[in-house]
Amino acid sequence: EFMNKYILEIIVFICGASLMTLELVGSRVLAPYVGTSIIVWTSLIGIILGFLSLGYWWGGRIADNKPSERTLSFIIFLSSFFVFFIIIANSHILYFIRERIESVYVGAVLGTLTLFAIPSFLLGIVSPYAIRLKMKSLNSSGKTVGNLYAISTIGSIVGTFSAGFFLIPFLGTIKILYLITILLVLASLLVAVKHYFKIKAASILLFVICFSMPLSFNAAAETDDLIDIDTKYSRIWLYPSKAPDVPRPVLRLTTDPFSVQSAMFLDRDDDLVFKYTKYFRLADHFDPDIKKALMIGGAAYSYPKDFLKKHPESELTVVEIDPGMTKIAREYFNLSDDHRLRIVHQDGRAFLNKNKEKFDVIYMDAFTSKLSVPYQLTTREAMQRIYNSLQDDGVFIFNIASALEGKKSKFLQAEFKTCRSVFKQAYVLPVDTFKAEKVQNLILIAFKHDHEVDFSSDNSEYNGFLSRLWQKDIDTDLPILTDDYAPVDHYIKNLIN
Repeated sequence: EFMNKYILEIIVFICGASLMTLELVGSRVLAPYVGTSIIVWTSLIGIILGFLSLGYWWGGRIADNKPSERTLSFIIFLSSFFVFFIIIANSHILYFIRERIESVYVGAVLGTLTLFAIPSFLLGIVSPYAIRLKMKSLNSSGKTVGNLYAISTIGSIVGTFSAGFFLIPFLGTIKILYLITILLVLASLLVAVKHYFKIKAASILLFVICFSMPLSFNAAAETDDLIDIDTKYSRIWLYPSKAPDVPRPVLRLTTDPFSVQSAMFLDRDDDLVFKYTKYFRLADHFDPDIKKALMIGGAAYSYPKDFLKKHPESELTVVEIDPGMTKIAREYFNLSDDHRLRIVHQDGRAFLNKNKEKFDVIYMDAFTSKLSVPYQLTTREAMQRIYNSLQDDGVFIFNIASALEGKKSKFLQAEFKTCRSVFKQAYVLPVDTFKAEKVQNLILIAFKHDHEVDFSSDNSEYNGFLSRLWQKDIDTDLPILTDDYAPVDHYIKNLIN
């Protein structure tokens, strides 16, 4: 009797929860192909809201023309199959878009439209249609509308917290999509059990079987060795490949399509794979007696391992926001316990805000995607926290991505000016080339002291890095980055294109 009385309330709750879960999972579906930038999130939120609104409008129209439980059941059932379409087609469609469309704007919009527009539209129909079925008289219409929209919103809230806190890190992207599909078929059964019962029952059985199997539809995986892992913060791909400069096999870690975030040699874990990470070793040139160091951004812990190997008497604190990333580093990248290594799972800025320790050197290699540093780590307030966390002769080494000059150098201009507003001295070393308009890794080195810095060394490796010193002036026409004004994503979007 309870089910019969409140069946429509249960339906709008399920559909509201499914929609918001779908939106959050959508970011994980898109991430390996178009990234996780503000461009991608804008496309995802805007298109889903747009087609949800279109569904509200269309649902109101068709609800006035002989509404029936059978029609509502069919609409929900149809939405389940378009969610299933995302499962089987997402990698094929997004791989096609990534290979043929250069613009991130176009790729993000097209990928979102293709995969998420129709299920959002169909789920948008549910609430106004359910309201029309629930109305028995005009005298109670306002109450009915308010109740059902409130229940739908509560469902959306439950879906949001469930997906963000529990489902994504524990189930992963594909299984969550299967779970949404199963729930929507069950919802369609609740509305009209008798209609299409055999088809719906068979569909539930199929989806449950798929849910229980380690099934993955991945057209982009060019090797059977690809490992796909969801953590609380990222969707991570691990896969074997070749090293960029030497004929050695490596294991790569990536969270977006624009670059590889970490890598390790598979034959012998005896050196750093990427050139830019070797520049962190310059801290020993500027301070040969490092006792305590801090690194913000761990990823697969490539440099922390190198630091501990080369500094047997030193201590290193690594601040890595994602515990899942540390788990991956332990399982796949030879990260082992060491009493000299302290790992803090926290946002880098939150750590700096409360830190009372003093370090000889601070390294920063934190990215939300390949090119974008979390804005809260780029501002004058963040630089001041880093400054305060250093010893009086301390060194700050910061890896960023930018051009040196031209329209793609805006992030460097703003960040360099911001750093210089706090530190006594700051210098830039381009890693790959002196071609000023090329986007590349740039190593920004800042000093708390004001005495002369020596950019030559008897160590051949250090001397090679030091010879990369950029001698020209860096434009500083842009405003300093602050917690109140830090358009980092705006500057970075030029680099992505």
